Amino acid sequence: MPMFATTLGSFPSISSFSQLSASSSDVSVSPSISFPFSNQFNFTKYAHKLSVVRKRWCYTAKVSVSGDTQIDENPESQVQDEPSSSSDAARLARRSADWKAARTYKDSGFIYDGRIEYFNSGGLRIRFYSLVGFLPFPQLSPRHWCKEPHKSIQDIAKDLVGSLISVKVIQADEDKCRLIFSEKEAAWSRYSERVRVGDVLEGMVGSVENYGAFVHLRLPDGLYHLTGLVHISEVTWDLVNDVRDILTEGDKVRVKVISVDLEKSWIRLSIKQLEEDPLLETLDKVIPQSGSDDLDSSSDGTGNAIEPLPGLETILEELLQEDGIDDARISRQGFERRVVSQDLQLWLSNAPPSDKRFTLLARAGRQVQEIHLTTSLGQEGIKRALQRVLERVP
Repeated sequence: MPMFATTLGSFPSISSFSQLSASSSDVSVSPSISFPFSNQFNFTKYAHKLSVVRKRWCYTAKVSVSGDTQIDENPESQVQDEPSSSSDAARLARRSADWKAARTYKDSGFIYDGRIEYFNSGGLRIRFYSLVGFLPFPQLSPRHWCKEPHKSIQDIAKDLVGSLISVKVIQADEDKCRLIFSEKEAAWSRYSERVRVGDVLEGMVGSVENYGAFVHLRLPDGLYHLTGLVHISEVTWDLVNDVRDILTEGDKVRVKVISVDLEKSWIRLSIKQLEEDPLLETLDKVIPQSGSDDLDSSSDGTGNAIEPLPGLETILEELLQEDGIDDARISRQGFERRVVSQDLQLWLSNAPPSDKRFTLLARAGRQVQEIHLTTSLGQEGIKRALQRVLERVP
């Protein structure tokens, strides 16, 4: 059956169809027109719909010789692209460009100042142009916690919302939609070169592990920007079985910087190096004098009233067999606060022999005994004599 089509436009009113019917005198057109909508075509409603989506459609009238006329809504008849599609394309292009910028920040190590939009149980959400990235709480600078250590991390995060924060991009994976920031790494870039080996700084204990304690460092501006590790071996000269017996989270301590690794972002600290090495001590330094309760020394001037520590008497007898050592006796004893070792240990004084007298310290547990040697040997000679004696004594 022969058919023809004519473009009707955007049908401003029903009169368009009257005009079409009048102009098509050679064709019998039925007054009944079927639309692909409801039986009663609501032009006002449809016109409103058109204005909302803001797109213009062309419609085709298929008129048959039999008199049936149908309006065909043909999506391919658009004469103007839908603006929302253009907006989507622009938005996607913008996001793609911003992901590229994020990768550039990551590769270059540039610091970015982003605004904190909100937070959740794991960290902060930070605006990065059209993107929103994530900063886990462990990647926050310690300055926030040290400023208000009594606050929970959630309360600290709540106070930070809306503020700017300096961060580095540490992950930028567009395929997985992973954009991760770190304030710690940004702080390291800005402040690490201000810390040098040998510096003595105030610090606050952040966390305590089996192998040591992490200490946040207070820099000259008064803020705690960096964190270093005090290894268990650098906590004290005493015997340490558990670091938690000595240090607790929140403790304020003084530390000495013993190494800085700029490439690995690592600072090693020591507390014990701010104390004198027990190998260089005498009894007066080990045990408080000035009437302290920790002092319990007793001597009759000859040492006879003091019972030697287990195993010490044999060592003293052997020392007297060494050439150059004329006398070895216990002069004083006491009890100190700390425990260096439960086993018997001998410690040499750093003071050189004076008037042929040299001082040793014998330690076991908290008990300390001071030994005076009468000798013609120098410090190195006494050390070698002790080594030979200890090799002979089981």
